[in-house]
Amino acid sequence: MEKARALDCDAVILDLEDAVGPGEKTAARQAVARAVGERAYGVRVTVVRINTLTSEHGVADLKAAAQADAILLPKVESAADLAAARLLGGPVPLWAMIETPRAVLQVAEIAQGTAALVLGANDLVKEMGGRHRPDRLNLRYVMTALVTAARAHGCLALDAGHDDIADQDGLAAACAVARDFGFDGKTLIHPSQIETARAAFAPSATEIAEAKALLAEFDKPENRDRGVIAFRGRMVERLHAEMARRLLGA
Repeated sequence: MEKARALDCDAVILDLEDAVGPGEKTAARQAVARAVGERAYGVRVTVVRINTLTSEHGVADLKAAAQADAILLPKVESAADLAAARLLGGPVPLWAMIETPRAVLQVAEIAQGTAALVLGANDLVKEMGGRHRPDRLNLRYVMTALVTAARAHGCLALDAGHDDIADQDGLAAACAVARDFGFDGKTLIHPSQIETARAAFAPSATEIAEAKALLAEFDKPENRDRGVIAFRGRMVERLHAEMARRLLGA
């Protein structure tokens, strides 16, 4: 928790679930409540992952996280899970972990009531009875379903973490695939992964220059009323201009 204060990341997730042993739950909850109450992480989005509401710690965790920017709910399997958390926890935005087969089948319904969908690959692969693959081919259906639901209902889509801390090449490849699928970012488990993820999800200088040039081309008097133009040897449509504006935040 102390180290995270100085990290150049967009959000900090304080984990009260898997990262905390059974005998440390109460102390961890108190420490997290202090941190979010003090706004210890400045402008970073501060999220608290609680224990499941059906566990002995879930409701107390939920109340302790009331001043966080968002609460990350593990093992969400339906819209009813989100409704229960909202009833007990109030107006704090909810993020939902998608980490069971039932959640995958209900992901569109879940997306309607959450601010972010977060892929939990470790639990999901275990529940599927599968094995982790470097190419993640066994997760491609899930990744597509999650991003599609997020886009349909206006919430964020965050990819699962990469467990092998020393494997920067594998992390970079996983980030590139997730970015191409349309994920907004990736959850990370170690500070050494931040730079690699940022490079993958932030637009490069080349992409920014390309987007600006494309918009400038469409803005020329002769092109303003055209639906399709030639640009640097390829055909581009108005939808490409919309993508360029989105990339630039324009």
